[in-house]
Amino acid sequence: MSLDGYIAKPNDDLSFLKLVEKEGEDYGYAEFTSRIDTLIIGRKTYDYVVREIGTSHYDNGQRDIYVITRNERPQVGRTIFYTDDLTKLVDRLKSENGKHIYCDGGAEVINELLRRDAIDEIIISVVPVLLGNGTRLFNAGRPEQTLEFVMAKTFDSGLIQLHYERKIERQTAEHEIFF
Repeated sequence: MSLDGYIAKPNDDLSFLKLVEKEGEDYGYAEFTSRIDTLIIGRKTYDYVVREIGTSHYDNGQRDIYVITRNERPQVGRTIFYTDDLTKLVDRLKSENGKHIYCDGGAEVINELLRRDAIDEIIISVVPVLLGNGTRLFNAGRPEQTLEFVMAKTFDSGLIQLHYERKIERQTAEHEIFF
């Protein structure tokens, strides 16, 4: 997100992310996603990534991908276009055996999961830019949640990653949800 809390400029423009693109630098993404066996992603974010990078960015054949959408589409590989209730999906996934569940946006999906107190860890990459307008990462209307600081990591590009966990009495679970 931008320093002022936006994940996209107006009209879903993500061009500001190019400010921190650096040859050979993935900001720990490959290592992080190696621990993920299920991905939940909003349709707009999915469409953008497929258009800019390609389907293999998410669907590596090793994990299930649930694209949250209002319009039914046929399954492609392990990518499922999910139109039902997000809470049902999360509850089902958390009850199954596996590693971790990762939510990679967008704002509507993240805010719905936050409203339902369904996110266990938050890792935010902050891009050094003030956008002033666009799509906010966090919307009003969700409950207050106390977080515990885990770590911060800085990069030469100016990007900073902030890692937090929910501060609650946690039960041991097979799945955790990250974004």
